[in-house]
Amino acid sequence: MKSKITRMLLAVMAVAMTYGCSDELNITPDGRLTLDIIFSDSDYTEQYANSMYEYIRKYGNGYHYYTWLSAFTDDATDSQAPADTWLMLHQWNQGNFSAANPPFMAGSTTLRYSERDFWGTAFGGVRKTNVFLTRVNNMNMPNEVKRDRYMAEAHVLRAHYYFELIKNFGGVPLFAEDITRRDNFADIERASFDDCVQFIVKDCDEAIASKELPFRTMEDGQRGRMTKAVAYFIKASALLFAASPHWNPSNDVVKWQTAATAAKEALDQLVSHGYQLFPNYERFFITRPDKNQDPLDKETILEAIDTWGYGSQTYRRFGVICYLMNMIPVDFASEKCGLCPSQELVDSYEMKDGTVPILGYNDDAHTKPIINPASGYDDQKPYVDRDPRFYASVWYNGAYFGKKDGRDIYIESFVGGRHGISGIKQRTPTGYYTRKYVDPSMRSAGSSKTLWRIYRLAELYLDLAEAENEANGPTQIAYDAVNATRRRAGMPDMPTGLTKDEFRERVRRERRVEMAFEENRFYDLRRWNILVENSRLKTGMRWTKAADGTLSNERILSVDCHATANEKYYLLPIDLKEIIRMPLVKQNPGWE
Repeated sequence: MKSKITRMLLAVMAVAMTYGCSDELNITPDGRLTLDIIFSDSDYTEQYANSMYEYIRKYGNGYHYYTWLSAFTDDATDSQAPADTWLMLHQWNQGNFSAANPPFMAGSTTLRYSERDFWGTAFGGVRKTNVFLTRVNNMNMPNEVKRDRYMAEAHVLRAHYYFELIKNFGGVPLFAEDITRRDNFADIERASFDDCVQFIVKDCDEAIASKELPFRTMEDGQRGRMTKAVAYFIKASALLFAASPHWNPSNDVVKWQTAATAAKEALDQLVSHGYQLFPNYERFFITRPDKNQDPLDKETILEAIDTWGYGSQTYRRFGVICYLMNMIPVDFASEKCGLCPSQELVDSYEMKDGTVPILGYNDDAHTKPIINPASGYDDQKPYVDRDPRFYASVWYNGAYFGKKDGRDIYIESFVGGRHGISGIKQRTPTGYYTRKYVDPSMRSAGSSKTLWRIYRLAELYLDLAEAENEANGPTQIAYDAVNATRRRAGMPDMPTGLTKDEFRERVRRERRVEMAFEENRFYDLRRWNILVENSRLKTGMRWTKAADGTLSNERILSVDCHATANEKYYLLPIDLKEIIRMPLVKQNPGWE
């Protein structure tokens, strides 16, 4: 037993010492392990393989300070902005970042619980997978079944890390070798976006061809591990990005056809292996994927591994911190109310009969909506008869919240109300609070097992609907794909007879509401080339209550973020330190 513990401790030391990007590891012996030693021992080799996972970001509300990535889009804001000027979101809204001071780098970037270094984290994962793939062999991992699976997992992991990189930075340097043996990066150049996508596709195909990589993990100890389902998903998604307007300015239909084919193959494979949409949209986001032969949750493709916190302070895990940082004021003790949906997002939800209520705006300030007269929508009764996903995602004025201490609670976000709109961080600046992801069992139990879903089946359905429409028009394949998510939500099928342009608009709307508060909108705005026009401001709904108890509302400006309505925000800046290290790597446009 003592020998085993010692070996585990040494393995942990080995993981710790390999953190630096270009550190020379074959150093003069001083008590530390070298990679040569690690890969001469089967136990150390397996421990190293497991450590490849440590660079998967935490997602969710893990951005400074417990902010969601959704708050950096037109879907929502955070109640701390602009009151707390040190908040990264406020600095983002003000345009105060540069290559020397890049966004998503605020605070500590060396601690796993506060992961915000998009570049360094992903390349750390690339480095680890490359070391493993280069050095693993039948001597240090003699079990062929285990070796084949670990190698396949490494290929999917590397694809995942590179997918993260290209979504944020565009084309990046491609490494397939063990870069820990490098001490000079002056000759490194960026690969094109398309070359990076093909690199990702090749890794995914390598994993899919594995005999030992499963389609789904079925044991709790395997939670968060890479599978063939993840490989299929990443391949389809990367090809969708490559076909999208920002990366396909000539609208090359072959790219769309390739993306549609990959999405169709991925969906067919996953469905044939038992993947299906979770039956209850609202419940899905406050659960933990169960791991067994026939799980209730057959939708989750990859979930985040929820093991982080400040030491023993596990209350900072995702499900718990969602509650502590995203709760209505007064009735529940919370540090802030956190993520606050925008009026723009609320306007995106259809009526329950499938008609679109808001067609756009008559003014740049978004205070004069263009109301579809055929929808039956009333701007003074805006929450009546909407898409069920709206009620599952957003707390609005008048919504029934539930009971506390035997008392019924209704949301009072009107001015002066119990949860009234205000400019302090405990109250909403938009008139809305977040319902999605916030586990109601926390009201009494004090704990939550909710996990963040990195990839899920509904997104793959929408990937197929979008790519198929762009490749071949609104075919039955495209309709069936988008209608799958609508039917699960209790919405009617998409209207038939739509043109390609009309279908595109509707599937984008569907994607926005289905994936609300997930991280998709941040990237969809960019790949669709619609970032600038959707980044100027965020509005809310201010309700006031008259002396006779009647309520009236007006649309208001909640956030001015004109600084981000800039072409340079299509990509994040590469840290200046990396440009100095790799002088042939050109900085992203506008960040020079």
